[in-house]
Amino acid sequence: MQTQTQTQTTPPQKQQQPPPSSQMTTRRPADQVEEAAAKATEDMKSRVDGFDAGKPPPFRIGDVRAAVPEHCWRKSPWRSLWYVARDVAVVAALGAAAAAGMDSWAVWPVYWAAQGTMFWALFVLGHDCGHGSFSDSATLNSVVGHLLHSFILVPYHGWRISHRTHHQNHGHIHRDESWHPITEGLYRQLEPRTKKLRFTVPFPLLAFPVYLLYRSPGKTGSHFLPSSELFSPKEKGDVMVSTTCWCIMLASLLAMACAFGPAQVLKMYGLPYLVFVMWLDLVTYLHHHGHQERLPWYRGEEWSYLRGGLTTVDRDYGWINNIHHDIGTHVIHHLFPQIPHYHLVEATKAAKPVLGRYYREPQKSGPLPLHLLGVLLRSLRVDHFVSDHGDVVYYQTDHDLNTSTAHGWAAQNHHKQK
Repeated sequence: MQTQTQTQTTPPQKQQQPPPSSQMTTRRPADQVEEAAAKATEDMKSRVDGFDAGKPPPFRIGDVRAAVPEHCWRKSPWRSLWYVARDVAVVAALGAAAAAGMDSWAVWPVYWAAQGTMFWALFVLGHDCGHGSFSDSATLNSVVGHLLHSFILVPYHGWRISHRTHHQNHGHIHRDESWHPITEGLYRQLEPRTKKLRFTVPFPLLAFPVYLLYRSPGKTGSHFLPSSELFSPKEKGDVMVSTTCWCIMLASLLAMACAFGPAQVLKMYGLPYLVFVMWLDLVTYLHHHGHQERLPWYRGEEWSYLRGGLTTVDRDYGWINNIHHDIGTHVIHHLFPQIPHYHLVEATKAAKPVLGRYYREPQKSGPLPLHLLGVLLRSLRVDHFVSDHGDVVYYQTDHDLNTSTAHGWAAQNHHKQK
């Protein structure tokens, strides 16, 4: 169950802007123009209305809570189970159609995309179980969470505990758990190949399995090992149960590969799993990165639960909103993770007058959220690291990385033309 953390904001201090790195001397013109345009837009908005996203808000978290209608806090286990039944039925129907003789390479990619998206929908429901927003029954949450997450090779309790840490420390440079920025000092220690992998598509969209095994750069431990520093002594038993369930699912897949052939299991399960991982990494990354306004990150006394939560971003996914249970309504979810997903849209509408400019309206999507691919690519070009100093910091850009990547692409194209 999610535990709320201390939410008082601290007295405002003078905002410290990140100094430019003396180690970055090579700049691509396109990068300079893009970064300058973003900063100019941000400065103009600040001059017009005096708004500074890095300053403490003029409201308390209790004010936001009071704006949310009372019924939005109520959990219906039957309604939650209905969503599980719906999604499981779709997954089963897609799997049955594929197993019944669908053997056309024109159709398989459609199946992979659809089934992978449904795997992602199952993850979101298990995510609700982890927060306790699925129902008020810890037993029901644990059983359903294990069934859903084990099926898609996620260790339920291991992930649940680290995700709780993420929510309790969102927006904190050092204590946040997932997709947090790395400091310039750590960034400079990374191998050039590691930097390119971290900021070059598709590799960031395949990060989740690696994160489960090894966590993020600068952190140690594993979501599978009870001895990991992620877990307290009383949580080790839970982690062992989830890791056992994960192993049972993996063994089942290996048994099916022996019975039906590795290629069939890869087509039926493996490639949809990769689509699910891409969905998870895309959505979770863009909820904390890529907004046209620079988002602050905090350390020290400037951080508070409220200010950290206000750095998250809502996203519109078009037709996918309903399929993945409105996970794009992320700001209110981060502040109050106990609100069920089917009340998040209403709760967000009610809270927006209180949040004011601290709420960033998402860009409207077409039927499919293709616009977010451009947002992702831009963020990977400019959001590389934060300063080692200062309690309110913003992402900075390693222009040398962009230049070397561009040169690498040019060399590859030249080689192909020969």
